[in-house]
Amino acid sequence: MEKSRIIIALDYPNEEQALSLIRQLDPAQCRLKVGKELFTRAGPSLVKRLAAQGFSIFLDLKFHDIPHTVARACLAAADLGVWMLNIHALGGLSMMKAAQEALANHPSRPQLIAVTVLTSMDQAALSQIGLAGTPEDNVLQLALLTQEAGLNGIVCSGQEAPVLRQALGKEFLLVTPGIRPAGVDPKDQQRVLTPREALAKGANYLVIGRPITAAPDPMMALRAIEAEISNV
Repeated sequence: MEKSRIIIALDYPNEEQALSLIRQLDPAQCRLKVGKELFTRAGPSLVKRLAAQGFSIFLDLKFHDIPHTVARACLAAADLGVWMLNIHALGGLSMMKAAQEALANHPSRPQLIAVTVLTSMDQAALSQIGLAGTPEDNVLQLALLTQEAGLNGIVCSGQEAPVLRQALGKEFLLVTPGIRPAGVDPKDQQRVLTPREALAKGANYLVIGRPITAAPDPMMALRAIEAEISNV
Protein backbone atom coordinates (compact mmCIF):
# COMPACT_ATOMS: atom_id res chain seq x y z
CA MET A 1 0.00 0.00 0.00
CA GLU A 2 1.29 3.46 -0.86
CA LYS A 3 2.46 5.48 2.10
CA SER A 4 0.44 8.42 3.30
CA ARG A 5 0.22 11.67 1.40
CA ILE A 6 0.29 13.49 4.73
CA ILE A 7 3.60 14.96 5.90
CA ILE A 8 3.36 15.97 9.56
CA ALA A 9 5.42 19.07 10.27
CA LEU A 10 7.15 18.54 13.60
CA ASP A 11 6.64 22.12 14.75
CA TYR A 12 8.06 21.58 18.19
CA PRO A 13 10.73 23.57 20.07
CA ASN A 14 12.58 20.51 21.32
CA GLU A 15 13.25 16.86 20.67
CA GLU A 16 11.29 15.58 23.67
CA GLN A 17 8.00 17.06 22.47
CA ALA A 18 8.56 15.76 18.95
CA LEU A 19 9.31 12.25 20.22
CA SER A 20 6.19 12.30 22.36
CA LEU A 21 4.10 12.52 19.19
CA ILE A 22 6.28 10.15 17.18
CA ARG A 23 5.87 7.35 19.73
CA GLN A 24 2.18 7.26 18.79
CA LEU A 25 2.82 6.88 15.07
CA ASP A 26 3.43 4.03 12.68
CA PRO A 27 5.84 4.97 9.83
CA ALA A 28 3.21 3.68 7.39
CA GLN A 29 0.67 6.22 8.67
CA CYS A 30 2.45 9.40 7.69
CA ARG A 31 5.68 11.08 6.74
CA LEU A 32 7.49 13.63 8.89
CA LYS A 33 8.93 17.07 8.21
CA VAL A 34 11.84 18.39 10.25
CA GLY A 35 12.27 22.12 9.87
CA LYS A 36 14.65 24.81 11.00
CA GLU A 37 13.75 25.17 14.68
CA LEU A 38 13.76 21.49 15.54
CA PHE A 39 16.82 20.75 13.42
CA THR A 40 18.74 23.62 14.99
CA ARG A 41 17.92 22.37 18.48
CA ALA A 42 18.10 18.60 17.99
CA GLY A 43 20.52 18.33 15.07
CA PRO A 44 21.29 15.56 12.60
CA SER A 45 21.08 12.86 15.30
CA LEU A 46 17.29 13.24 15.50
CA VAL A 47 16.92 12.96 11.74
CA LYS A 48 19.03 9.79 11.71
CA ARG A 49 17.00 8.37 14.58
CA LEU A 50 13.69 8.98 12.83
CA ALA A 51 14.97 7.55 9.55
CA ALA A 52 16.26 4.46 11.36
CA GLN A 53 12.75 3.91 12.73
CA GLY A 54 11.41 3.74 9.18
CA PHE A 55 9.94 7.23 8.86
CA SER A 56 10.17 9.05 5.54
CA ILE A 57 11.75 12.38 6.46
CA PHE A 58 11.35 15.64 4.58
CA LEU A 59 14.24 17.85 5.72
CA ASP A 60 12.91 21.37 5.25
CA LEU A 61 15.95 23.66 5.52
CA LYS A 62 15.51 25.57 2.23
CA PHE A 63 19.21 25.71 1.36
CA HIS A 64 20.07 28.99 -0.39
CA ASP A 65 23.71 29.91 -0.97
CA ILE A 66 26.37 29.76 -3.66
CA PRO A 67 26.14 26.60 -5.83
CA HIS A 68 29.09 24.74 -4.28
CA THR A 69 27.90 25.32 -0.72
CA VAL A 70 24.35 24.20 -1.48
CA ALA A 71 25.57 21.11 -3.32
CA ARG A 72 27.68 20.05 -0.34
CA ALA A 73 24.83 20.74 2.08
CA CYS A 74 22.49 18.56 -0.01
CA LEU A 75 24.99 15.71 0.08
CA ALA A 76 25.26 16.02 3.84
CA ALA A 77 21.46 15.89 4.12
CA ALA A 78 21.25 12.84 1.86
CA ASP A 79 23.75 11.04 4.09
CA LEU A 80 21.28 11.41 6.98
CA GLY A 81 18.88 9.06 5.19
CA VAL A 82 16.18 11.60 4.37
CA TRP A 83 13.45 10.88 1.83
CA MET A 84 13.14 14.49 0.63
CA LEU A 85 14.97 17.80 1.02
CA ASN A 86 14.55 21.26 -0.39
CA ILE A 87 16.46 24.26 -1.66
CA HIS A 88 15.25 27.76 -2.57
CA ALA A 89 14.52 28.41 -6.24
CA LEU A 90 15.48 32.06 -5.80
CA GLY A 91 19.07 30.81 -5.61
CA GLY A 92 18.91 30.50 -9.39
CA LEU A 93 19.44 27.91 -12.10
CA SER A 94 23.15 27.32 -11.46
CA MET A 95 22.58 26.68 -7.77
CA MET A 96 19.73 24.24 -8.41
CA LYS A 97 21.68 22.36 -11.09
CA ALA A 98 24.64 22.03 -8.76
CA ALA A 99 22.41 20.50 -6.09
CA GLN A 100 20.79 18.10 -8.53
CA GLU A 101 24.15 17.00 -9.97
CA ALA A 102 25.62 16.49 -6.50
CA LEU A 103 22.84 14.04 -5.61
CA ALA A 104 22.65 12.25 -8.96
CA ASN A 105 24.89 9.33 -7.96
CA HIS A 106 24.01 9.14 -4.28
CA PRO A 107 23.19 5.51 -3.35
CA SER A 108 19.96 6.55 -1.61
CA ARG A 109 19.18 9.72 -3.52
CA PRO A 110 16.39 11.73 -1.85
CA GLN A 111 13.72 13.62 -3.69
CA LEU A 112 15.01 17.15 -4.33
CA ILE A 113 12.46 19.92 -4.50
CA ALA A 114 12.54 23.71 -4.45
CA VAL A 115 10.67 26.40 -2.58
CA THR A 116 9.20 29.06 -4.86
CA VAL A 117 7.12 31.69 -3.03
CA LEU A 118 6.40 31.15 0.66
CA THR A 119 2.71 30.68 1.42
CA SER A 120 2.96 33.48 4.00
CA MET A 121 3.68 35.99 1.21
CA ASP A 122 0.87 37.85 -0.51
CA GLN A 123 0.93 40.52 -3.22
CA ALA A 124 1.92 43.28 -0.81
CA ALA A 125 4.82 41.25 0.59
CA LEU A 126 6.16 40.53 -2.90
CA SER A 127 5.98 44.22 -3.81
CA GLN A 128 7.93 45.13 -0.68
CA ILE A 129 10.90 43.03 -1.79
CA GLY A 130 10.77 44.28 -5.37
CA LEU A 131 9.24 41.27 -7.15
CA ALA A 132 6.86 42.30 -9.92
CA GLY A 133 3.83 40.25 -10.82
CA THR A 134 1.40 38.23 -8.76
CA PRO A 135 2.36 35.39 -6.42
CA GLU A 136 1.05 33.01 -9.08
CA ASP A 137 3.24 34.58 -11.78
CA ASN A 138 6.34 34.23 -9.62
CA VAL A 139 5.53 30.69 -8.58
CA LEU A 140 5.12 29.58 -12.20
CA GLN A 141 8.34 31.26 -13.34
CA LEU A 142 10.35 29.69 -10.51
CA ALA A 143 8.67 26.30 -10.99
CA LEU A 144 9.64 26.22 -14.67
CA LEU A 145 13.21 27.11 -13.71
CA THR A 146 13.20 24.31 -11.14
CA GLN A 147 12.05 21.79 -13.72
CA GLU A 148 14.73 23.01 -16.13
CA ALA A 149 17.33 22.35 -13.43
CA GLY A 150 16.19 18.72 -13.21
CA LEU A 151 14.66 18.76 -9.73
CA ASN A 152 11.77 16.48 -8.76
CA GLY A 153 9.25 19.12 -7.78
CA ILE A 154 8.40 22.21 -5.80
CA VAL A 155 6.74 23.41 -2.65
CA CYS A 156 3.72 25.46 -3.60
CA SER A 157 0.32 26.62 -2.46
CA GLY A 158 -2.51 24.33 -3.48
CA GLN A 159 -4.19 27.33 -5.05
CA GLU A 160 -1.54 27.36 -7.78
CA ALA A 161 -1.54 23.59 -8.25
CA PRO A 162 -3.92 23.36 -11.26
CA VAL A 163 -1.87 25.80 -13.35
CA LEU A 164 1.38 24.20 -12.27
CA ARG A 165 0.16 20.70 -12.99
CA GLN A 166 -0.85 21.74 -16.49
CA ALA A 167 2.45 23.52 -17.14
CA LEU A 168 4.78 20.96 -15.56
CA GLY A 169 3.18 17.60 -16.28
CA LYS A 170 2.04 14.65 -14.21
CA GLU A 171 5.43 13.49 -12.90
CA PHE A 172 6.52 16.77 -11.29
CA LEU A 173 5.88 16.71 -7.54
CA LEU A 174 3.76 19.38 -5.89
CA VAL A 175 4.25 19.52 -2.12
CA THR A 176 1.68 21.76 -0.50
CA PRO A 177 1.91 23.52 2.89
CA GLY A 178 -0.64 26.02 4.13
CA ILE A 179 -3.18 23.25 4.64
CA ARG A 180 -5.94 24.00 7.11
CA PRO A 181 -8.88 21.65 7.66
CA ALA A 182 -12.28 23.33 7.46
CA GLY A 183 -12.98 25.45 10.53
CA VAL A 184 -9.33 25.79 11.59
CA ASP A 185 -7.75 29.26 11.98
CA PRO A 186 -5.27 29.90 9.09
CA LYS A 187 -3.06 32.01 11.42
CA ASP A 188 -0.01 33.34 9.49
CA GLN A 189 -0.71 31.48 6.25
CA GLN A 190 -2.26 33.68 3.55
CA ARG A 191 -2.96 31.19 0.75
CA VAL A 192 -4.58 28.12 2.27
CA LEU A 193 -6.80 25.21 1.24
CA THR A 194 -8.39 22.25 2.97
CA PRO A 195 -6.64 18.88 2.50
CA ARG A 196 -9.33 17.63 0.15
CA GLU A 197 -9.23 20.80 -1.96
CA ALA A 198 -5.43 20.69 -2.30
CA LEU A 199 -5.36 17.09 -3.51
CA ALA A 200 -8.24 17.68 -5.90
CA LYS A 201 -6.29 20.58 -7.41
CA GLY A 202 -3.25 18.41 -8.11
CA ALA A 203 -1.06 18.32 -4.99
CA ASN A 204 0.92 15.11 -4.35
CA TYR A 205 1.75 15.64 -0.69
CA LEU A 206 0.21 17.76 2.07
CA VAL A 207 2.39 19.36 4.75
CA ILE A 208 0.26 19.74 7.88
CA GLY A 209 1.65 21.03 11.15
CA ARG A 210 -0.32 22.83 13.82
CA PRO A 211 -3.76 21.39 12.91
CA ILE A 212 -2.28 18.05 14.02
CA THR A 213 0.60 18.87 16.37
CA ALA A 214 -1.28 21.54 18.34
CA ALA A 215 -4.56 19.61 18.47
CA PRO A 216 -5.80 18.40 21.87
CA ASP A 217 -5.67 14.89 20.38
CA PRO A 218 -3.12 14.83 17.52
CA MET A 219 -3.96 11.28 16.47
CA MET A 220 -7.66 12.06 16.26
CA ALA A 221 -6.83 15.10 14.11
CA LEU A 222 -4.66 12.96 11.80
CA ARG A 223 -7.35 10.31 11.46
CA ALA A 224 -9.95 12.95 10.65
CA ILE A 225 -7.79 14.34 7.83
CA GLU A 226 -7.09 10.83 6.52
CA ALA A 227 -10.83 10.20 6.40
CA GLU A 228 -11.42 13.49 4.58
CA ILE A 229 -8.96 12.63 1.79
CA SER A 230 -9.48 8.86 1.60
CA ASN A 231 -11.52 8.99 -1.61
CA VAL A 232 -9.77 11.86 -3.39
